[in-house]
Amino acid sequence: MVSSRSQNSYMSVYDVCKSLQPTDESTSQSDQIDFMLQCVGESNGQSLDTFFLLWASCLVFFMQAGFAMLCAGCVQYKNVQNSMLKNLLDACGAALGFYSFGYAFAYGGSDYENPNKTFIGSSNFFLVDVEDLTFWLFQFAFAATSATIVAGTLAERCQMAAYLCYSVVVTGFIYPVVCHAVWSPQGFLNAHNQQPTLWGVGVIDFAGSSVVHLTGGSIALVATYALGPRRGRFYDNRGRPLENPVVFPGHSAALQMLGAFILWFGWYGFVSSSDEPRHNIYHNIGSALSITGPNRHTLISLVSVNTTLSAASACVSALVAQYYLDEKKTGEGSFSLSSAMNGCLGGLVSITGSCGVVDPWCAVITGFVAGLLYISTSKLLIRLRIDDAVDAIPVHMTNGIWGTLSVGLFASTKRLEMAYGEVSDAGIFMGGNGTLLACQVLGILFILGWVAALMIPFFYVLNYLGWLRATSADEVEGLDFRYHKKQRRPSADLVRAMNVYGQGNQRLRQNIDSYNEDQTQVQNSSNQESDDYRGGAVANIDSFEEQQRRSTSGETQRTNSFEHNSYARRQEYEQRFTADAGGGSQNY
Repeated sequence: MVSSRSQNSYMSVYDVCKSLQPTDESTSQSDQIDFMLQCVGESNGQSLDTFFLLWASCLVFFMQAGFAMLCAGCVQYKNVQNSMLKNLLDACGAALGFYSFGYAFAYGGSDYENPNKTFIGSSNFFLVDVEDLTFWLFQFAFAATSATIVAGTLAERCQMAAYLCYSVVVTGFIYPVVCHAVWSPQGFLNAHNQQPTLWGVGVIDFAGSSVVHLTGGSIALVATYALGPRRGRFYDNRGRPLENPVVFPGHSAALQMLGAFILWFGWYGFVSSSDEPRHNIYHNIGSALSITGPNRHTLISLVSVNTTLSAASACVSALVAQYYLDEKKTGEGSFSLSSAMNGCLGGLVSITGSCGVVDPWCAVITGFVAGLLYISTSKLLIRLRIDDAVDAIPVHMTNGIWGTLSVGLFASTKRLEMAYGEVSDAGIFMGGNGTLLACQVLGILFILGWVAALMIPFFYVLNYLGWLRATSADEVEGLDFRYHKKQRRPSADLVRAMNVYGQGNQRLRQNIDSYNEDQTQVQNSSNQESDDYRGGAVANIDSFEEQQRRSTSGETQRTNSFEHNSYARRQEYEQRFTADAGGGSQNY
């Protein structure tokens, strides 16, 4: 029941359909009922499809938060704020660039009834004459995702000016041309227009393994090579190669894990809607942006299940592979959290292109291979001394290629018909003749060639102008302090010094002061004992000398007394003898 207030503000769906209903007498009551049911159903279907696309757009845009958290966790603390700002600028630059030129280059003038092919769109600049604004919002989120892949790769050493230039160029021109070639009905690689150019088959990319991830990952490779490694990563201060590369651990594993889960969550919006323009949505089953068409619920359920299985399989294979390599190298394996997380993301990238056209068991195989490809490519980059701060190249470029190829290997006739309503060729393991696989290879070569032809000169011009790499002093100090005037985080040694002098942890200072006081007391006690010992020793020596002196004096006195007594007795004897002698003579 529509309220009176609502009736005054707008007409209900029923009222609109009632006003459009034929009123001539030749129309039977049964035809009028059929018209009303069709009209109401289409109107409600459009509303549901619009809401579904808005929901998917929000999920894809929420992936920006996942990229931001992942980058923040992978970089050092002194570069976190700079990395966050670059992720934010990716979203802002993509919005402005895709509004101005990007959408026009990608989908301008799209018409499935027109068989003519164009290299780039040429209309709908600044969204002029664009009626389906929800589709623009969804495509903007995809463009921002492709651009932000490079943010983590260039972390900790790229200037802000270079990144601003890069963000505008990618979202305004590089990505839209690839998008036009594969997803626009006028694109020469498109598989779903009236007359596909490539052997009547074309390139199939359900949700962006090639268009989004291969484009972003290949740009990341070019940018990383032009920028060079972080200071101290592969070379010492004199430019001499290090025997063992230095690992720069991220400052927060928790943020990395949070980012990985947010990306996984947002991927369901990424793959639940493919990127074909919505055209005559109720009569063309090839459009995967509808949730109300025939078998749409089955298709969306399939892509969600395939996404989950591929991510899980890749995570396990990457974790086990890294454990085996560690055990083989050191004799003791270890379970690497970063390998598991990036392996999971690699599985998500690899299934993006085929999630709507393969069976679930194929998704498990696709993810398993993706995890192994991530580990092997990551090791190869280190051997080649290419410094990818967040391993975006193995995750997005390598697995973007694998995801595109997997369509030519595993796409089934049944799933292709459900997704697009037509089947030109299937994967070679599903009875195909190899034409689809050949088209997928050509699509990969086109994207790699397009990115290399434009981005190599672009980054080297920036480097020549001195706009690309931060100075060595800024890199050592941290880009947060250089560009954002953020206070530098004190080192561990400085923290300990601050604690000693009372500017940090008071408890530690009390412990140190107590220790110093104890040491002082021990030293004073030791000094006192030494003084007492020395004093006692001197007293003992003096006492011994006094005793010796007294003993000597006594001996001398006894000797003198003996001599005196002897002399006295001798005198006495001599006197007696003289007296006796005189008397004896007389008496005699």
